[in-house]
Amino acid sequence: MKLKVGRWLVAAALGFATPALASADRLVVDLAAEPSTLDPQIQWNPDSYYVYRNIFDNLVTRDDKGDIIPQIATSWRSLSNTEILFTLRGDVTFHDGSKLTAEDVAFSIKRITDASFGSPQRGQFDKIVAAVPLSTTEVKLVTDGPYPALLAQLVKLSIVPKAVVEKVGNDPFNLKPVGSGPYRFESWQRGVAVTLKRNDDYWGTKGPFPTVLFRAVPDGATRVANLQAGSSDLAVGLDNDQLAQFKMSQRVKPLTALTERLAYLRLNPNQPPFDNPKIREAVARAVDKQGIIDGILGGQEKPIAQMLTPAHFGWAEGIAGPTYDPARAKALVAEAGAAAKVPFALTTAPFFDQRVVQAIQQQLRDVGFEVTITLVDTPSFLQRTQRGPIDSPILAISRSSCACQDADGALYQLFHSGNGWTIVENNEIDGLLDRARATLDPAARLADYRKIHEIVAATLPVVPLYQTVVGYGAAKPLQFTPTPNESLFLNRMRWGE
Repeated sequence: MKLKVGRWLVAAALGFATPALASADRLVVDLAAEPSTLDPQIQWNPDSYYVYRNIFDNLVTRDDKGDIIPQIATSWRSLSNTEILFTLRGDVTFHDGSKLTAEDVAFSIKRITDASFGSPQRGQFDKIVAAVPLSTTEVKLVTDGPYPALLAQLVKLSIVPKAVVEKVGNDPFNLKPVGSGPYRFESWQRGVAVTLKRNDDYWGTKGPFPTVLFRAVPDGATRVANLQAGSSDLAVGLDNDQLAQFKMSQRVKPLTALTERLAYLRLNPNQPPFDNPKIREAVARAVDKQGIIDGILGGQEKPIAQMLTPAHFGWAEGIAGPTYDPARAKALVAEAGAAAKVPFALTTAPFFDQRVVQAIQQQLRDVGFEVTITLVDTPSFLQRTQRGPIDSPILAISRSSCACQDADGALYQLFHSGNGWTIVENNEIDGLLDRARATLDPAARLADYRKIHEIVAATLPVVPLYQTVVGYGAAKPLQFTPTPNESLFLNRMRWGE
């Protein structure tokens, strides 16, 4: 049974709407998973980020070319090596009608850097030791030393309303967030969809879509079918085989971009069997990165041997980890003896390409490991990988992106002692990370990051796999340019011809 509603045909049996795409009053976006949070200062993962980035504004942002440009801050200047003054727009209001001021900026910074708040993002902002409102439109940030990555990190810092958060508390704010962005929160039907409405009072470029629906559609084949049927307008997280189905489509087009995100294996060197360096090397030599890229991913991804991509400041040319050598991997397994026969699980989540997971499982089995796959939902995966270097999964396959395109954001969270995401604690790496984030000399920073890459390549707490390509399916009339930081800025999209 179909019911006509305005320009929509609602397929009641399927539970979703079918727009006349280019003339639709509503954009429908299919995500790979449900957002784990809508509070931008709690969890940080792609499906949450896609949604809340449109509800909130930041001090600064990146344009589609990757350059840092003003957003809430109209300008900024250094007062010293540890102080920077931001001048703010005076015409910004939150969705409840209240004025955004320097008090809200200072509150947002203090909130995310408060250890008791427990933000997984804290390590990316904890160089900031003070945020001081000087007037309604001026705020001074103070760091505990020179911090060259400050602006790159601030592209991710969302401004939340102090009065609202203090009034309702953190948990209610997560369920009903209030921002100042181009879209305002309307509803969150758990397990189904988040609905946003256009903020017609937005100070900047207004969104072209009156309503946007972000749906949780874990199955990639279903996301493809929804696009082809016209029941969605944009789908994220599609692999090359799925995108190939759109090449001859009259309705849908494939969109891709090489990103700053990378895929990698997390090995827990504090737990058997990966407390044995021979076994870690065997894993690294068992995985055929280029074979996976060419045989499964369509050849666009780029193999890497470090935990950065060329899109990051801090990328070092010439870093080489163990090469693919299954014969050597088998020999290492044999040398390790009984230790290599300990069964272990490869932990994964729906956001990762399961074809790659299965290929790596088989490659590890081929050299003598007893490995199974444990698939968990995305929130559970994130919780497990934030348990610290001892209690995190024995082996997990994941992706990493700081959305900042700077090594400080990419490496500090994963390798500095004391962070929830930390994979391994190493005093030498700690010192290099601390020094690199405290010097304004780019050459000195690059030298420190190169040394970190060399240590990681030698000790193998991780096996970097490849720089990822992000794949979207989009309705033909939708004008959308994918970016390396994978942002879905709704007010940068348009309906075309």
